[in-house]
Amino acid sequence: MKRLNVVGPQVRRLRYARGWSQSELEVKLQLAGWDISRSGVAKIEAQLVWVGDFELFYLMKVFQVTLADLLPKLDPGRPVHETVESLMVRKFEV
Repeated sequence: MKRLNVVGPQVRRLRYARGWSQSELEVKLQLAGWDISRSGVAKIEAQLVWVGDFELFYLMKVFQVTLADLLPKLDPGRPVHETVESLMVRKFEV
């Protein structure tokens, strides 16, 4: 199954670090101007929905982080195409 965004794990990590529930994040994003539901937040975290570049600004504002904080870290010794391919494929644990 293909992942539809690369920010989901970081959104989850940032939310946990602040002790916020998905509902609390939903409210904060709505107050910032993004019409999103709790299930929308869950789908972002699970990488089940695409996140537009303009929506990243809402996440940056609410979390008070930079864009780099929302993106996965790249291994400088690994070719970019390998990293991108690994980010696109969802791995299921058995």
